[in-house]
Amino acid sequence: MATPEGQQQNHRVKRVALPSGKTIEVVYFDDSTARQEAHEPAAATQLLHMCPDCDADLVYPTNWSEVDRARWEVALRCPNCEWSHTGVFDQDTVERFDEELDRGTDNLVEDLKRLIRANMEEEIDRFAEALSADHILPEDF
Repeated sequence: MATPEGQQQNHRVKRVALPSGKTIEVVYFDDSTARQEAHEPAAATQLLHMCPDCDADLVYPTNWSEVDRARWEVALRCPNCEWSHTGVFDQDTVERFDEELDRGTDNLVEDLKRLIRANMEEEIDRFAEALSADHILPEDF
């Protein structure tokens, strides 16, 4: 995006899903990012959800706060080996981590739905068996 003076200005867009189901786009404008990237070598891609001690993909944030418009301080913990670390990470790394956390949450919700369905099917089967064996009478209600 060009500024009125003709200079290039970097921006990034983050889509946020609200509890109501609506999605909003948050646009961050930061011309210092381009200057910073020009002077710094590209950092290796960090996978914050991976534990460096036990290689489990279970690392989650215990706390995070915005340091500035392009960096976040994140406290991490691995429940598998109890590794923990607090560091400052760039926006892209944190966004990849957030997407991985969303993917993990979706997987947990799907597992929970399957478990609920299996439990309900088992309860229905037991109820049907009790009905057919006359173990449930009108007085039970």
